[in-house]
Amino acid sequence: MATPQLFSSFKYSDSLTVVGISFCTAVVCEAISWILIYRTNSYKSLKSSIDKAAKKLETMKTDQNPNKINVKKSKTKKIDRVETSLKESSRDLSLFKFKSGAVVALVLIVVFGLLNSLFEGKVVAKLPFKPVGIVMKMSHRGLQGDDSTDCSMVFLYFLCSISIRTNLQKFLGFSPPRGAAGAGLFPMPDPKTS
Repeated sequence: MATPQLFSSFKYSDSLTVVGISFCTAVVCEAISWILIYRTNSYKSLKSSIDKAAKKLETMKTDQNPNKINVKKSKTKKIDRVETSLKESSRDLSLFKFKSGAVVALVLIVVFGLLNSLFEGKVVAKLPFKPVGIVMKMSHRGLQGDDSTDCSMVFLYFLCSISIRTNLQKFLGFSPPRGAAGAGLFPMPDPKTS
């Protein structure tokens, strides 16, 4: 409760408090992820195998040498093997990150509950536009009145959490390997198998 009193003399005190708490939460979540995931040898080996497979796949796909049909078939089989290996490594990486995700989710739920009790029914910001549909329901959640430009803590915290945590991950070098993009527990189906 010391944080809201610290900014209470400013015009934008509630907004700055939500943004500050969101930033601190992102730092804490990334610290937890570093402790549980990023500093371990198994994560480093998985990441390096994904990077190697992605580079190998990229070079295999750019090396187009249309000589013989047999060479093309064997190259297609090699590409399929590398893609399968890349998908398996990406899946393993996602499962490895899952344990940290549970702890981070718990931290986020506790912080969200705290913020919700501090800013219940309070307008924390004014939107420079009139939101439509579902965005208005999110931005005006829990607020009294009909002014659709009023912004609740939930909407501001949601936007800040997404943007700050993603950029913090990129800054610290914790973003997923480029070969793992789009992969995960529920990857897109392979069009070759259907």
